Amino acid sequence: MDYRVLLFYKYVTIDDPETFAAEHLQFCKDNDLKGRILVSSEGINGTVSGPKEVTDNYIAHMRADTRFSDIVFKIDEAEGHAFKKMHVRPRNEIVALDLEDDVNPKELTGKYLSPTEFRDALQSDDTVVIDARNDYEYDLGHFRGAIRPNITRFRDLPDWIKENKEQFMDKKIVTYCTGGIRCEKFSGWLLKEGFEDVSQLKDGIATYGKDPETKGEFWDGKMYVFDERISVEINQVDKTVVGKEWFDGTPCERYINCSNPECNRQILVSEENEERYLGACSHECAAHERNRYVQKHDISEEEKAKRLENFKDLVNQ
Repeated sequence: MDYRVLLFYKYVTIDDPETFAAEHLQFCKDNDLKGRILVSSEGINGTVSGPKEVTDNYIAHMRADTRFSDIVFKIDEAEGHAFKKMHVRPRNEIVALDLEDDVNPKELTGKYLSPTEFRDALQSDDTVVIDARNDYEYDLGHFRGAIRPNITRFRDLPDWIKENKEQFMDKKIVTYCTGGIRCEKFSGWLLKEGFEDVSQLKDGIATYGKDPETKGEFWDGKMYVFDERISVEINQVDKTVVGKEWFDGTPCERYINCSNPECNRQILVSEENEERYLGACSHECAAHERNRYVQKHDISEEEKAKRLENFKDLVNQ
């Protein structure tokens, strides 16, 4: 485990995001870092990987800038780079919520809960716990009893809340996300919408899983991450699997992208069923002329037709 993965963000004013992004990209490339960083006038949001010494230098470099002197880094040990390339991109927002009337987390955000306070909230009968992540993230792993949003993009969460407002309006609300950044805006938006008692897990699931007191307790499954690892363990107390295989419903924690490049849906699939169904989520996607699984494995038209028959068997089960 000679490498590390750093997850970080900071809401802070950056006057010239374009120039900052260009200079920061060069610094990262010069120092053998790979990852994905978003920069905007409201701050920075990123994940990078690199050798331990390199990540130590990056942390020191960031904290030497007064804007990021107190930035929190969530650190995972790794066997190699978690990314293939290095990107630093200027954006309008460092996390896309696309609100007409934007929320500034430096001015309005929910109450922060420590890991132990959050664990207590999970066990409280008068508290509603809302997962602020996407449905496919929830399906791989989540806190017990948390509400699953029916969304595939963070920007759709406010509309989903409005559609289900009667479930939450008079409740104590606690929300959580991977590293904390989504909750900063989401909890502030909830307060703006009239929800009165709103809290958030400070620094997200990633910190909760490493806390020496909570040890990830009450987390089921794995945590989805947006890099080559796909998922990481959280619960050190009583590990369970909650993910269900796309085709047969058996326990599964193996995500793939649908082999149809025009679909690209993320599904939990065993290696056996990936092969059986050509890496696709449906017959239509399996039959697609640009099926990536077919191309990668150089599957003949005859063999492709044979495997497409498996979808008929699936319907008849």
